[in-house]
Amino acid sequence: MQQFIGYPKARILVFAKAPVPGQVKTRLIPALGADRATALYRKLLESTIERISTACLAPVVCWCSPHTDDPFFRMLLAEYALTLETQSGADLGERMAHATRSTLRHSGPVVLIGGDCPALSAIHLRQTLDWLDDGYDAVLGPADDGGYVLLGLRRYSSELFTAIPWGGESVLQITRRRLAKLRWHWQELETLWDVDRPLDLERLAELDAGEWG
Repeated sequence: MQQFIGYPKARILVFAKAPVPGQVKTRLIPALGADRATALYRKLLESTIERISTACLAPVVCWCSPHTDDPFFRMLLAEYALTLETQSGADLGERMAHATRSTLRHSGPVVLIGGDCPALSAIHLRQTLDWLDDGYDAVLGPADDGGYVLLGLRRYSSELFTAIPWGGESVLQITRRRLAKLRWHWQELETLWDVDRPLDLERLAELDAGEWG
């Protein structure tokens, strides 16, 4: 059984889609084609799972869409220390809300991430968990495209997940305003980037392959 040296009561929630061509990394399809965009998504996601599971900071839960039966998810389950859950909800906000609410009922703090931020390291995750353990209600990991790459929470509020234009440039600012409205205490990590646009492929190419998979 894996021993967690950090926060065994916390949970790191990874949100993932089945790697079906034409349904993942769609904004990269004009540059890469559907098959290469899908292959990149698989590589990024597996690298993220490997990075966070081997860090042994907290148990990892991969929240899968549309279900956990995809062969890629079953491979991840066989290769890495994680559990699989099925996403539920009409949009990303509903799916994150469901996962957050249901997990907080039986665990400590949660950290929500995607699988496409190669710059997100175990150091960022440990800092997030440390802040949550210190009593902060939330932690934001800003993305340079106006969204966020990480959301850490000790408590739940639907305000953080409803009526937000997911994928747009205002997600981060709206989330900050909602946290302020809730009068929660939160911290922010340094601004990172994820792989969504053709411009991001150039930055990805500059990374040493060993850093992200």
